Amino acid sequence: MVTPAKSSTRSAATAVVRTSAKDVAPAKTPRTAKARATTSNGPSLRFYHSEELREKTDTVLSALESQPGHPHHGEAIADLVTHLIEAGMDYYFLKPLKQAEVGFVAEQSARIGISGAAKLVSSVSRKFIIRMDQTQLLVVATHIRSLAAS
Repeated sequence: MVTPAKSSTRSAATAVVRTSAKDVAPAKTPRTAKARATTSNGPSLRFYHSEELREKTDTVLSALESQPGHPHHGEAIADLVTHLIEAGMDYYFLKPLKQAEVGFVAEQSARIGISGAAKLVSSVSRKFIIRMDQTQLLVVATHIRSLAAS
């Protein structure tokens, strides 16, 4: 008979905890394209990339901004993001290994691992980007431009 009483007490306590957690949860604020597109003015880590990639970035983003209704912008942005991911992974992870002269085997092992990680991230981001509408793509473009600002 003691077990049912504990069970009842436990259920009542759980209900109280669940109720109080709902009461404490902060209200969601509406998200706008402008709010999502802004970036912090705080500390940041950005990377350098080739002039060729900079020109490609400008070309793709300008095309999207000038004709946002064009149906193939999602693919172009996804391709651009893939190139930026590869350049960033190289800059942040492979370049320091080369500078530290960790050796050929260690460097090649890292290159294989980083390549796999870049492919995974690119694949996932591509799936989301190609499904975005023009407003969402413009938010992504604004974010990329903000990262590219000097």
